[in-house]
Amino acid sequence: MLIGKRWSFSGPRSYLVIFRHLFGSTNNMAKSKFEYVRNFETDDTCLRNCYIVVRLDGRNFHKFSEQHSFTKPNDNRALGLMARSAQSVMEELEDIVIAYGQSDEFSFVFKRTSNWFKRRASKLMTHVASQFSSSYVFYWKEFFEEQPLHYPPGFDGRVVLYPTNRNLRDYLSWRQADCHINNLYNTVFWSLVQKGGLTTTQAEDRLKGTLAADKNEILFSEFDINYNNESPLHRKGTILIWKKHEETVTRRMKLPNAEEKEVVVTRIKRGVESLHCDIIGEQFWEEHPDILEDDNS
Repeated sequence: MLIGKRWSFSGPRSYLVIFRHLFGSTNNMAKSKFEYVRNFETDDTCLRNCYIVVRLDGRNFHKFSEQHSFTKPNDNRALGLMARSAQSVMEELEDIVIAYGQSDEFSFVFKRTSNWFKRRASKLMTHVASQFSSSYVFYWKEFFEEQPLHYPPGFDGRVVLYPTNRNLRDYLSWRQADCHINNLYNTVFWSLVQKGGLTTTQAEDRLKGTLAADKNEILFSEFDINYNNESPLHRKGTILIWKKHEETVTRRMKLPNAEEKEVVVTRIKRGVESLHCDIIGEQFWEEHPDILEDDNS
């Protein structure tokens, strides 16, 4: 019995011995009767040998852009902030081989062999979403300066697996084609409103049933705008990839005779590069062959 037993305290280990004597080992305590609830967790491990794509979309960003006075049809501050936030995600999760963004969305592609978070979809998605969201708030002033952030933005995410290079390229082509379709519409729409004097309802009615050729004709004939001359950032979106570059630094080195001298050292560093170009055709992939992994590997 413990009653009447004398205890001698001679350091932290003594407290641990007494604790174990009174309550049992810490290993036994970790396995409580409540631990069975872990069996309710579902296995969300992503299939191996597949590219993991995490796509984020702004939640209710139509309202967010209005309340923060975004420029229409495109706000370069907002697009720059999205790209900077995406860069932060890539620098945190280096297994992301390419990212593509437009408007209020960004897609992050993890390499096939990635084992980050043991390929658990929920872990990957939540980490990307939280890193992106916090970066968006953190870098807000860098892009919007005196424009206050009235409330924090929200982003939802999804995880999709693509087993082949063609599947992945078609996915990225789909997102860039979507960028072109949306930007062409918005460019014409806001030209009709801002330069043509139409209301938003009138502009919507004017564009109902029009094809791309019709929209291009409206821009050119009524507003002297050649859509092909619009900014590649707006027409093509933003591609983020890893790029190696040389960095030259000067270091002080101690010689055998105890003297010191400055030595110029060149090293190779890897950084995130931003591009605004076509990714549907072959040229981009021929110029950056390291992004895709061999389908037969």
